[in-house]
Amino acid sequence: MNKKSEYFTIPNLMGYFRILLVPIFLWLFVKSEHTPGYNVYYWLMLVTIGVSGLTDFFDGRVARKFNQVTDWGKMLDPIADKITIGAIIVALAIKYPIVLAMVTLYIVKEGYMSIMGMILLKKGQKIEGAMWYGKVCTFATYVIIIALLVVKEMPQIWVDILVYVNMAIMLFTFIMYIPYHIKKLKEAKASSNQD
Repeated sequence: MNKKSEYFTIPNLMGYFRILLVPIFLWLFVKSEHTPGYNVYYWLMLVTIGVSGLTDFFDGRVARKFNQVTDWGKMLDPIADKITIGAIIVALAIKYPIVLAMVTLYIVKEGYMSIMGMILLKKGQKIEGAMWYGKVCTFATYVIIIALLVVKEMPQIWVDILVYVNMAIMLFTFIMYIPYHIKKLKEAKASSNQD
């Protein structure tokens, strides 16, 4: 597969599609919040998130089944995840101010991950998929934010509990990635010393 064609595999097109769904979700979220009750914008917003989630679920399976796993796809998939989750968290922060703390931790964690990813790429390290704890964090974050989206008028005590649980999982993931990145940096240094 040449470099150009790897950008337009079916799994990667699914990743682009997920990113394109983000502004649609945000528009529907704002409209649903300004329209009383469980309205048409609310249901369309949930459908948009559902479609995004299904696309995320299937893109990796399609890539493996049709031998379309690419380095670009390994980067694009988590980027699409981060943009989608980030947009949902920001939207929820407008509705529930406590979510701002989760936004802050999310930005710190993802900023760290992006910087380390760029450093490792510059040092010639191959990009790997998310580690198990990264996948657990993404899954838990999806479940918790979907719960906050689905239940339109959730009692504040449950909002607080869900946000704190998610922050604990994010913090655990952040801490787990630090020794992983240190190990990868040592591998890069050892590899450059052999050259």
